Amino acid sequence: MQKTFVVVFAFCTFFCVKAQDSIPTVPKLIYTTKPLKDNVVPVIDGTVDDQAWGLVDWSSEFIEREPDENTPPSEQSKFKILYDDKFLYVAYRCYDSNPEKIEKRLSRRDGFAGDRMAIIIDSYHDKRTAFSFTTTAAGVKGDEFVSQNGDNWDDSWNPIWYTASNIDSEGWTAEAKIPFSQLKFGKAKEQIWGLQVTRLFFREQERSVWQRVPQDAPGFISEFGELHGLMDIEPQKQLEIQPFLVKQYDTYPAETGNPFRDGTDFRLNGGLDAKIGITNDLTLDLTVNPDFGQVEADPGAIALDGFQIFFQEQRPFFVENKNIFDYEFANGNDNVFYSRRIGRSPQGFPSLNDGEFVDVPNNTTILGAAKFSGKTKNGWSIGLLESVTGKMFAEIDNNGQRREELVEPFTNYLVGRLQKDFNERNSFIGGIFTATNRKLEANLEFLHKAAYTGGIDFRHSWKNRNYFIEGNIVTSHVTGSPEAILRTQESLTHLFQRTDASHVEVDPNRTSLTGTGGKINFGKVGGGNWRYETGGFWRSPGLELNDVGFLRQADDIRQFANLQYRFLKPTKLLRTANLSVRQSSAFDFEGNYNRIQYDFRGFINYANNWFTEGGATHKPRIFTNTTLRGGPRWRFSEENFYFVFAGTDRSKKFNATVGYVNSQAKQDNFSLVRYVLRTRYQPFDAFSLSLNFEYEENPSKTQYITERDFSGTPRYILGEIDQRTFITTLRFNYSINPNLSIQFYGQPFISRGTYTNFNFVNNSIAKDLSERITIYNPNQISQSVEGNFLIDEDLDANTDYEFDNPDFSFVQFRSNLVMRWEYIPGSEVFLVWSQGVTGLGDPADSLGRTLDNQIFGQKRDNTFLLKATYRFVL
Repeated sequence: MQKTFVVVFAFCTFFCVKAQDSIPTVPKLIYTTKPLKDNVVPVIDGTVDDQAWGLVDWSSEFIEREPDENTPPSEQSKFKILYDDKFLYVAYRCYDSNPEKIEKRLSRRDGFAGDRMAIIIDSYHDKRTAFSFTTTAAGVKGDEFVSQNGDNWDDSWNPIWYTASNIDSEGWTAEAKIPFSQLKFGKAKEQIWGLQVTRLFFREQERSVWQRVPQDAPGFISEFGELHGLMDIEPQKQLEIQPFLVKQYDTYPAETGNPFRDGTDFRLNGGLDAKIGITNDLTLDLTVNPDFGQVEADPGAIALDGFQIFFQEQRPFFVENKNIFDYEFANGNDNVFYSRRIGRSPQGFPSLNDGEFVDVPNNTTILGAAKFSGKTKNGWSIGLLESVTGKMFAEIDNNGQRREELVEPFTNYLVGRLQKDFNERNSFIGGIFTATNRKLEANLEFLHKAAYTGGIDFRHSWKNRNYFIEGNIVTSHVTGSPEAILRTQESLTHLFQRTDASHVEVDPNRTSLTGTGGKINFGKVGGGNWRYETGGFWRSPGLELNDVGFLRQADDIRQFANLQYRFLKPTKLLRTANLSVRQSSAFDFEGNYNRIQYDFRGFINYANNWFTEGGATHKPRIFTNTTLRGGPRWRFSEENFYFVFAGTDRSKKFNATVGYVNSQAKQDNFSLVRYVLRTRYQPFDAFSLSLNFEYEENPSKTQYITERDFSGTPRYILGEIDQRTFITTLRFNYSINPNLSIQFYGQPFISRGTYTNFNFVNNSIAKDLSERITIYNPNQISQSVEGNFLIDEDLDANTDYEFDNPDFSFVQFRSNLVMRWEYIPGSEVFLVWSQGVTGLGDPADSLGRTLDNQIFGQKRDNTFLLKATYRFVL
């Protein structure tokens, strides 16, 4: 394996040095705007015939970017820009030889459906971040904060601005009015901003741009043209206050004798959000008693491997500007800051006596939070977040006698982030610091009293940003009682108690734990058809981030190398395509060689805009330190994995994607078969419907169940599982107009697992499966009246140990029906109806019968919610 790593590393290094230079730099276009005169401003009605527009000329140098880069577009476009002391004004003219075919699809804000134009402004002029304002032919607005040089588009950013569109005999036109308060820039005699204007000609799925960006460019924002002529405009300090009021009514099946589940609840809640411009560059966001009732429910999921499940952040306060606070230091979802920790479900649970009932809060109350963030003109990115969550109590009833028990302590969360650009914005260096401090009481001593992390990251690019090197390092330190630190040492993330590990050991007297992690990689991201990257990362055994970050596994060292070839010019058969190969390997800090795998991926977008993507993975070596939950390293049999997906033209009113995933391990150790069908239908401009199906079979002969003791020897008990999962997701959107829409989301989720052929670990690292496990023979295993499995391993007619029946059938249904009305820009009314049911079915039932009995046949929890906000702009 070490030879493989050396060869791959040398190969990528050679290409990094010897690869072809990028094509010559594309000349930068400049658009020079002018100020409005005599207070004559254009009326934002979608037509472009106002007298004010005569002050500047049209700019119409649009060039195709996709699919046939650097060719004339099918239909030309042009734009104008004006300004006054408060606003930037934009006019568009989009020619179309068949105006009746213009796709004017309605959607809610940020739906990005149909023909559309966007102006993208790099007002920081840092060549990495920008503000995007999109107007569709139907007059729907979309807005995104763009970061990572165009790799990340965040549509959670919702500034106040104004737009309208109009269709005429020549095509369609649009106007936009953007307050300077919604942009960020420093004080200067003349502002020089990065500028791009793009058009999507929807029925041909053709994208044209004002400033040419070659397909082999290393990024998007760094290639922008420039906006000149903004003279003596003053940075506008943003001041917005948005109070809200929520009325919520819950109904659910009443539980006999349970005073906390009498069938109905009514709540009235209120709070305040504010946005204060400390300077034009830096904004202070405040929230007091925030409500997230209109947020879509998390998708259904179940994890048999014991690891926590990562869910995307959907709460507006934490989503906006989240790019500033991101610190992805290794791979996947590993992040120093995971905002879902703030307001999490209480971590304690009270002890109950017979006959007692309990009411435990679903989430921790966020008493208040403040977020100070932004980027200065001289390249400083600043983020500071402070949040306080209150004590949470479970209420316990014993025949009318009530008492409370603490289940979550008073907690303070602090996150600080800083980055500085230099080297003409081609490089940056930054750092992060987080702190979690809890005011613990006796029954919550199992939690960390304090948790701190710090990190430094950097990135350097050269040769027109075609080449890069980047890296980061993280260190963590947690403190608490011996009980809390012991719990951390023995958690699935760390597993210091592993029986065959000499480099870690449990210390029951420890009151702190420290660890490190980090990453270093370099490669080529632009210039020509080839891309490549190589590097590695590590997470030491003591690294612990899960108080306010996200970390699945510590004690891990990984190496990776990627190579990709991109087809940049369309042909008669395809619009675009790419092929890539990847190699990776893994070790732990004891030096154990745990994994190596080889991946191949490919994507083709055909000339008719249909697509195919697929890939294959070969894993000749798979060892894990976690499968036996504290036992020795475990070996899985060699695995081969492949997938293929194909889809129709996504611009059509009806489109579909079908997919198939297959994974097979030698000796039938485990397998995975997944079928996917995704459909979307838009019968008319105001209505769209999507329906996604997934069915999965995931059998395994060695699914971990539990650990038991047999005469002083640990027995790691496994079983052959037949697991089947069915997920359906239905969404529809009906837009009455660009500011009034109705959305529905519904998802039934069923996962059933039944076990046979129970066995125990014999030689956990044996290559042959029959040597790895020993199957209980019929004389050794029996089942009690209660359903538990009784094991007489030594056949002496006495039960040596027992374990619960692990069969399961998990059922969940979640739905949201939301009416959203933005009655004035920035102020909204939400009317929400949520339904849900979660329970356990009969594992012996089929998935179809479980769906009927446990979802369609059950009374559901209902929540009716009315939320109103009003945004004061001062």
